[in-house]
Amino acid sequence: MIIEIDSNSGFCFGVVTAINKAEEELAKSDRLHCLGAIVHNSMEVRRLEQKGLITIDRDAFDHLKGQKILFRAHGEPPTTYQQARANDLTIIDATCPVVLNLQKRIRKAYEQSDPNNTQVVIYGKKAHAEVNGLVGQTDGNAIVIEGLEDLSKLDYAKNIRLFSQTTKSIEGFNKIVEEIKKRMKPQGTFEYNDTICRQVANRIPQIINFVAHHELILFVSGKESSNGKVLFDECRKVNNNIYMISDLEEVDYTIFEGVKSVGICGATSTPKWLMEELKQKIEQNVIL
Repeated sequence: MIIEIDSNSGFCFGVVTAINKAEEELAKSDRLHCLGAIVHNSMEVRRLEQKGLITIDRDAFDHLKGQKILFRAHGEPPTTYQQARANDLTIIDATCPVVLNLQKRIRKAYEQSDPNNTQVVIYGKKAHAEVNGLVGQTDGNAIVIEGLEDLSKLDYAKNIRLFSQTTKSIEGFNKIVEEIKKRMKPQGTFEYNDTICRQVANRIPQIINFVAHHELILFVSGKESSNGKVLFDECRKVNNNIYMISDLEEVDYTIFEGVKSVGICGATSTPKWLMEELKQKIEQNVIL
């Protein structure tokens, strides 16, 4: 049996940067707070917590004083920075550069628009950490749409300025654009900004090509990863003999009987070391 790890799977550069910053700080001291899980992968979070990373929620953050706080790659709204300064926190900002640039563009569009006649619209997942940070650039006034079914929220007689969460699919974004164009009325103008990260978007054709060449697929991802859910669904369209694994203990070794080719891949929040450990565990427990 051949076991291959997808060379294109694993952390995107934004996550790599955030984890590197965390490890640099933890090398200087034995404690660093992080607002929310640094990455949607429980095993990677556990590894960093063993080094001294302390994951906190919003309530704990509000009461934290005089400590170091890491803002993860997803980004934060302006109010979070204000709260951190008010609480005398030292900010380690690991916001992904792509997300940071998007935040600035949305803020500029919002500030230069008449709020009574212009709607800033974000194509993304409601309540997602990145989307919360983007909506925060508009003082909470942006309209979030998850799909075509949400387009009834918009007033097509008013101006629309459309942006996208960086990890959404290009295909989905283009469908939203075309539908808005059809619905626009002469009184309003429509401007759309393709703000999707190409490093993430390009994972779809790459991973589809990978899974098509293997008999059995193990997709490694945290259950909370939005990117993981998207990529897993795309993989399943090509190869239905696929299993999602979030923990090495979840592997059922009976699935390998008679299989000649196994592919291991994952999300942008999946560490390479975890995929490598999975391969080693299969090699130890299955007669190749």
